[in-house]
Amino acid sequence: MARPRTHDEALRLKLLDRAGELIAADGPKALSLRKLAADAGTSTTAVYSLFGSKPDLVNALYTEGFRRFGARMAGTALTGDPVEDLVALGSAYRASALADPNLYGIMFTRSVPGFEPNEDAEKLARKTLEPLEAIIRRAIADGVFLDVPPATVAVGCWAFVHGLVSLELTGNLPEGFDVTGSYETALRANASGWLRPHSSGKDPS
Repeated sequence: MARPRTHDEALRLKLLDRAGELIAADGPKALSLRKLAADAGTSTTAVYSLFGSKPDLVNALYTEGFRRFGARMAGTALTGDPVEDLVALGSAYRASALADPNLYGIMFTRSVPGFEPNEDAEKLARKTLEPLEAIIRRAIADGVFLDVPPATVAVGCWAFVHGLVSLELTGNLPEGFDVTGSYETALRANASGWLRPHSSGKDPS
């Protein structure tokens, strides 16, 4: 009979989710490995065994956030229409942020001062934007989007959705604002702004 694993994946994810909650609620100084272990009903030995040091734990939070985010982005159903596909990816971005708001802060707002992700974590983070970049490169090559550097469009779209999502997460949108409906409308308007004049937005292929 196989020996049961004490420090299994379920415990790792439980510790990461709790660590994210502690940072979001009381700031990075609240992240004590001893407190984290107690809150999760495990030992500090288990925490050290799974993550190592406190900086390693924060790196694991960053990595887990982008793992979940990347899965949502890569799993988005695309149509071949670049405008609609940018809207779909923007919606996936928001869904990921709402599902894991505590991780979002670590991923995109540097909520832990002094933290720098390691090389593997940075590579994973960059990879999550590949679906966005691929749509944009193709739309420019096909003459659907304006002939500008793809990075200009990609960063512009990223900044747009990040701004909207950040306002929502921090509770800074107007009271009674229809977030879901307005978000999609705003995404479509932003994406359409990259179309060449007289372009329908449909992929000519």
